[in-house]
Amino acid sequence: MAKNRNKKKNFSAPRTGASAPVRGAQRWLAPAAMIAMLTAAAVIFYYGSSGRRKPATPEAGAAASTANAPVAGANTPNVGVTGEPNKMNVAQAVMVTVELDFGGPTPTIAEAIRQIERIYAPDDGVGRTFAILDAYGEPTADGKKLHMSMHVSSEKPGMGTMKFKRTGEVLWRARIGNPGDAPAAQKNLMIYLSKGTSDGANHVLDGARSADNALNAYLQGSQQRARDVWPDGEERELTFVYSACGCPVKVMCRRVGERTVRTKDTPVIFPDDPAVVSTISNLMKW
Repeated sequence: MAKNRNKKKNFSAPRTGASAPVRGAQRWLAPAAMIAMLTAAAVIFYYGSSGRRKPATPEAGAAASTANAPVAGANTPNVGVTGEPNKMNVAQAVMVTVELDFGGPTPTIAEAIRQIERIYAPDDGVGRTFAILDAYGEPTADGKKLHMSMHVSSEKPGMGTMKFKRTGEVLWRARIGNPGDAPAAQKNLMIYLSKGTSDGANHVLDGARSADNALNAYLQGSQQRARDVWPDGEERELTFVYSACGCPVKVMCRRVGERTVRTKDTPVIFPDDPAVVSTISNLMKW
């Protein structure tokens, strides 16, 4: 995978319909970079700014993060399955919680998410209407079913549906926005590194000064790099923001020499955006 390590641009994160802007923070990955990765194996990524729904806290002096966007309908199981579909705005989020019977041993969350069919019916007939940001869960107490929660972000007006492939059961269905509503603004990948303090504060990784390893990324507004504030062997929380709703996806990682290692398999992050996952994995050296 080719990397453009010399590209340096200053971009502020765009506004989204349901979140506050991140002013001065740099984006890590624009959609054009995703297209380049998928079509020409060339990734242009930008460094910037991550268990459940705990907002990221930017370092002192930074503007309020898009990670603080509200989550609508959180912990609501089977939203819109019966009767009228659930109604959502564009750039809004909902937590869809289900219990799935696989007719045998329960799979991992990563395996289970592949058994969820996504069905999009955008008003303009182009692209997708929603994205799953992350997923986590565990077997039920009797071990017969998998209890799984999926964090869903709406992206453009239209209908969205999720079905369980094994049975055809409709797990979630929603009408997103109204005809004529604008789609969500362009998404940008932001990465935050926990300071390891009790107040939950974070460093923002700077996207203006590129690096091929997250440990070499500069901290925003500083000459220090991530390696300077992340001791070898220490576990830290990383927050990734890449969503229309501006919602955070959080993972726990340990620094191991010149790379990082996830200390938990869940949540499964950005299953609908494999190019972003590839970029993050390359930066973190997972």
